[in-house]
Amino acid sequence: MSAGGGTKAILAALTANAGIAVAKFGGFLFTGSSSMLAESVHSVADTSNQGLLLLGQKTSVRKPTEEHPFGYGRDRYFYSFVVALLLFSLGSVFALYEGIHKIQHPEQLTSPLVAVVILVVAIALESYSFATAIKESRTIKGGLGWWQFIRQAKTPELPVVLLEDAGALLGLVLALGGVGLSVLTGDPVFDGIGTACIGVLLGVIAVVLIVETKSLLIGEGATRSVLDDIVGELRGGKVQKVIHIRTQYLGPDELLIAAKIGLAPSITAAEVAEAIDDAEARVRAKVPAARLIYLEPDLDRGVDPAEENAPAVPGQD
Repeated sequence: MSAGGGTKAILAALTANAGIAVAKFGGFLFTGSSSMLAESVHSVADTSNQGLLLLGQKTSVRKPTEEHPFGYGRDRYFYSFVVALLLFSLGSVFALYEGIHKIQHPEQLTSPLVAVVILVVAIALESYSFATAIKESRTIKGGLGWWQFIRQAKTPELPVVLLEDAGALLGLVLALGGVGLSVLTGDPVFDGIGTACIGVLLGVIAVVLIVETKSLLIGEGATRSVLDDIVGELRGGKVQKVIHIRTQYLGPDELLIAAKIGLAPSITAAEVAEAIDDAEARVRAKVPAARLIYLEPDLDRGVDPAEENAPAVPGQD
């Protein structure tokens, strides 16, 4: 994925959410529905979130500086983390507050049909946005299941948009149910219950996003399959063994690799340089995200006490 990975899904979500937010606020003014108000704030938060994701993509491609020699790739993780916090604060907390307030002090809805029409249109628009995010995600998730993709993806925008859109669709259904039950029973408390349910839903999604983006922000290493590929490519030629290896994503498309490799004891300095160059070329051909590779040549003398707590090298005793 490039720095612009997922841009189509983000733009689709931005367009849909902006239009939906305006319609929902209009519906709230007509009906007084707390579910509509909660969904309006939710859509405003989502629209802001898409803008932050686009900002993160833009700032992440800045060139490295003396102060930030590894570049700004993690900007995308930072802004995704901010999105998760906004979803929790503006979406979940507000909806819970509004829902509890309406349960305690229910108010009759006016022109509920307006709310129903707006919610149905919003479901159609969110479905388009969700379908776009699914289509974009399928191009990079490979054989992973959807939950695995959300947990393991190093590109933060698509999991964020997927969960946002899924939450938005479920929230709209809850809002529709709250308004519908209020009309059918004549009891406006159901509108408040629907609003509170939206708050719980958004809270769960926000917590998942906070946990996952925090993990990316503080630094995640390569997955086991990618690590296997790296170690497999490092071995070969004059490289006898990978003694120790550490990896970390500096951004979705930039993987840092630092490894200590065991070489034959009789080779010359020129052969050491050649072996390192060859190993780096093999790894980059297999794992294009491996932009920064630092290899330390050494002799295999067992486990170095300084490396006792290092991650195990795949396929090595």
